Formats: sequence, C-alpha cells, structure tokens
Amino acid sequence: MKITVSNVIKGVRYLKHYGFKEFLIRLQEKKEAENVPYEPWYERHKATGEQLKSQRRESSKWRDAPVVSIVVPLYCTKEAFLREMIASVQAQSYENWQLCLADASPMEESGQQAHDGALQKDAPDETKLSATGRIVREYMQADGRIVYTKLEKNLGIAENTNAAIALATGDWIAFMDHDDLLAPDALYEAVSLMRRGVNRGTTVEHASLLHAQEKDVEYEMIYTDEDKVDMEGKTHFQPHFKPDINIDLLRSNNYITHFTMVSRALLERVGGIRAEFDGAQDYDFILRCVEQAKAVGHVPRILYHWRCHQESTSSNPFSKQYAVDAGKRAIEEHLKRAGVTGEVAATKDMGFYTVRYPVAGEPLVSVIIPNKDEVESLKKCLAAIEKSSYRNYEVIIVENNSSDETFAYYKSIAPDGSEKDGVTRYEGTLAGGQRLCVAVWKDGFNYSKLNNFGVLFAKGEYLILMNNDIEMISTEWMSELLGTCQRAEVGVVGAKLYYPDDTVQHAGIVVGIGGNVRGIGQNMFAGLRRERSGYLHKASLTMDYSAVTAACLMTKRNVYEQVGGFTEELTVAFNDVDFCLKVRALGMLVVYQPRVQAYHYESKSRGSEDTPEKVARFQREIEYMREKWIGILKNGDPYYNPNFSPYATDYALRDNSRG
Repeated sequence: MKITVSNVIKGVRYLKHYGFKEFLIRLQEKKEAENVPYEPWYERHKATGEQLKSQRRESSKWRDAPVVSIVVPLYCTKEAFLREMIASVQAQSYENWQLCLADASPMEESGQQAHDGALQKDAPDETKLSATGRIVREYMQADGRIVYTKLEKNLGIAENTNAAIALATGDWIAFMDHDDLLAPDALYEAVSLMRRGVNRGTTVEHASLLHAQEKDVEYEMIYTDEDKVDMEGKTHFQPHFKPDINIDLLRSNNYITHFTMVSRALLERVGGIRAEFDGAQDYDFILRCVEQAKAVGHVPRILYHWRCHQESTSSNPFSKQYAVDAGKRAIEEHLKRAGVTGEVAATKDMGFYTVRYPVAGEPLVSVIIPNKDEVESLKKCLAAIEKSSYRNYEVIIVENNSSDETFAYYKSIAPDGSEKDGVTRYEGTLAGGQRLCVAVWKDGFNYSKLNNFGVLFAKGEYLILMNNDIEMISTEWMSELLGTCQRAEVGVVGAKLYYPDDTVQHAGIVVGIGGNVRGIGQNMFAGLRRERSGYLHKASLTMDYSAVTAACLMTKRNVYEQVGGFTEELTVAFNDVDFCLKVRALGMLVVYQPRVQAYHYESKSRGSEDTPEKVARFQREIEYMREKWIGILKNGDPYYNPNFSPYATDYALRDNSRG
C-alpha cells in the first residue's frame, strides 16, 4: 500500500472507528500479498477484441434481443468520468441498448434556467443546459440511443434515478453510477443468460439443481461480479466475486449492488426507487426485487468497475452514516414483508449487518452426542451445554463400544438402566433438571447409524447433532441456533468452529472443492485466525451454504425424518454434506450462523484412516457422493463463485496453472 495523504487520512478514520487492536488486524490484512495477484488475473480473463467482435456478430442475429435501458442519475459529474462512463456503454458488444441520463447538476450561471424534459437531438439553446448537458449533447448528436433530461433541482439520488427510469423504453432496466464503468461484454453476458434461461439452478425459492439435468427458468433479475478501479479507470483491484442468490448473505450485506438489471415487469410490480431510503436506496430496491422475482440470475464475471476516488463511499466507508442507517431500515422493512421477526444491527464494518431471530415459544430441543470413551471430553461438552441460557432441552448420548470405565461414568449421571427390544438405555437428569439419556449402540462405528439411532430416543421438535469433542463458547448458542432454524425456509443451521489454538476449523462447507477429499467438499476458512473475518468478512457473516458440518448443527425433526436422516452407506465421511444436500433438494436453506461458536477438538473418538479397509471404505463413500450428487459436483456449488480456487478454502482466486 502506498503512503499517500489520502491513505493516511483513511487510516486515521479506520483507527478512530475500529480502535487500535482491530485497526492493526485490518492493516496487516491489507498488507498481505494476494495468493493470485488480481490485476494480471483480470487482464488474462477480460474479453479480448476477437471475443467482442464475435459477440457483436452473434447478438446482432438474435431475434429476441431486448432493449436494455441503462439508467444513470447525474450530479456534478466530472467531465472525464462522464465521458468515460458514456464511452464504456457505447463500447458494448451488445448494441441494443438505451442510455437514460437524468441530470440534477446546478446551472453554472444564475441567469440560466433548467430545461424540463428530455433532450433530443434537436437540443434547446445551450444557455438552457448545464455544463454536463452540453457534454451529453455532443454524444447525442452522434448516437440516438442516448436520452437526457435536465431536472429543475436536485431531488436526491432516489428521485433522480426515478427520473432516469422515466426515460427508459427498454424491456430491461439496468442501473449504473455516473462515475463508474461497464466492461464491454457486460450487456452481452447478461442478455445471454436471460435468453438462455438456465443458470446453476438458483431461483428465489433457493432450490439448487443438485442433479445433472438443466431446468428452464424465467429470469427477472440479473446481476454480475464487480471490482474497483482507480481514479484514472486503469488499475483494477478489490474484486467482488459473488455467489448466486443468497438471502442470508443479502440480509448481512448488499452483496449484489453492481451490475444489476431487472425486467420491466418486475420493476412495475415492485415500484421505483424509494426516497426514504436515500443512501441505501439500491439495497432497498434489490431486496424488494429479490422478494418478487420469478428467478434471479448471476453472471460470474467481472463486468462492472466501481471507481474509487476521494469523494466515493468505496474509498471512505465512514463518510455516509445515514447510508448505514438507511440500510438497517431496508433490512427491517424486508423482514416485515417476509413475515419474519428479526432484530437488525449494524456491525463495525460499514455496510454490514447482523440479524438476530428471536425464539418463538419454548420448543423442546434434543442434543444428540455419539460417544466412545473420552470421558473428559464428554464432561467438558456436557458442562458447556448446561450453561445454555435456553433451558428446554434434553441430551441423548449414543454410546458406541466404550470401556467399563466409561460405563461407570454413564451410571453416575444416568443411574436408571433398562433394556427393551435388545436395546440398553440409561436415564438421568442434568443439573438444571433436563432429561439425560444414554442409548447403547452395540454394533461397530457408523456415524450415520449412530445419529439415526439417537434420534429414536429424542423427544424434541428440533435436533442438535453434536460431536463429543465440542465445547460451546457462549451461553446464547442454543437460542441463536433455534431462532434461525425456526424460520420456515430453513432446514439446517451450522456453527463456527475453532481449533484449540483459536484458528478456524469450520465456517461453512463448499461442495466440489478440496484436494485432499478429492473434490467432494471442504470446510471454509480452515486455519484463519479467530480475530480475522476473511474475504469480504464472510467468516463472520450469516449466510447460506450448501452444507455445514454435523460436528455441531441443528435441524428440524420433521425435516430430518422427511429426508430419511443420515445416509447409512456413508459410514464416516460426507454424511453431513449428503444430509445437507438432501435438505437443499427440498428447497430449504442451510444457514451458517457465525454467532454460534465452539471449540472442536477434532474427532477424538475414532482412529486415523490408515488401514486398507478404511481406505476402501473411504473410496466407496467418494463414489457414492459422485454418483448421487453429480449435478452440483459437475456444475459447481451455487454459493461459491467459479472464479475461486477449487483447492483453497480462503476464497483465493483460481490459479489457471492448476485448473
């Protein structure tokens, strides 16, 4: 990072906002080199001249090519920025567009009057134009696709945008800021997806295409990836590679932002931009569109360049506190429309939020813990559970071939033994009066069977699956899991797990990546220091994943039963991934909830995978997953951008040398 006056000023702002300790953490993160440097990566991946020529030829033959109206509110736009913005639109390889400019800039001289209405090629006298209008007129005289209106006064970003929308005649409306740039293939890629009608299967109902077959969808909203450029529009940095539609991530941060386009039909249903959300008007609009769109498409390419300069919020995120407040209100209104009770709070990271879902009622929660020996680990696990602030729970320990010593411990905490239908169980009571049951499984280790067996003894409406080497950290963890899991659309909720050295062990699972498990799935952010938040804070944001680890997860009992519990062919590996994918196939969400945190002492109850029998079993489980879930393994995890590495777990860029 260069030492400049602007960077020093920015550093002082961050220091005041975050405090010394957190400021140092963020400073160190900024200084770390990228695994794959972005600027040369972008140069390799942007559309070439030949590709753009091919796109022009192809799209000129499309009979169903819609007009895309790009709406841009102008206000005191610097001449260089304005010209570069217009030029980036004119350079589009897809040429069926309209550029709609609404200018709220003040007149240069007090004697000049604003021209009310759209400026056409036969523009009025230049004395009725702003300086911006005179620049736009140059382009309009040569390009009839550009339309312009001079507003009588500055109405604010929302109403200025609505004025630009009023000029639009296209089938689709796209949104752009006055000082930003479009990649030349932006419209081509977006319209191609719209025409194709097939993405990786993500619709607003959140159901993935987990199998190989394609499915036609009617997109009404499409967004792309983006990056930032310097003031000269030349140096590219801070790429934002996005997942497909992810409602919990969207409630944590407006990750969609640029470049977004919506169908006219959707725009008319949701209404225009709302002035009461100025500062976060795009966030409010996007939330309303996502709620009502038949399907939301995502183009995983950098197609929008957000200019970062001193006056830009992208450079100074603390310059507009009102925008943070408006974003909070946008989420709150979204939750009300969805019929969901949630408490929204802004985080220290500007533009990022957390939503807490309070528990409704007091349903019984069953905690199911498979165990073999490891009495001390189990004691620590139970002690942490007993500190939970939520009190209506029971614990089911599934015993699996432990020693006599361990049975002596069981009898000390659950003294009432009985046997029925060949199954031995012990019943007792925890210190808080909660039921404790030890159910004895006499066959060999099979993690799936152990959990399915444990559920038979559970009485709860909600199930928590937990390893015996888990130690919950806070007292609110069960309430956090339960409040999130009670949402109608949620089937599974997972936790953030740490190793004893305070590095991350699990922060969600991406399916289809990972070298050491042959590309079935990997825990994200493994090894990240606890105080860090990872790529765009994803390790610390509530968001949807395709899977979470069963070392600590909650699910609804009826969902568990509906999918048939854990697949018993999966003895050790991938049973949690398979379970989550079965839940996703129902159209339900798997939510990573980082406010639920625990230490995980990592599978102490079973040995290493070092015998020929275990290696053969592991290979069988890999083949089962490949056959059962070929769709997501082939097409890619919709919650993971294909530009990220298929090997790394820290959202590093894909290294072309490795594929």
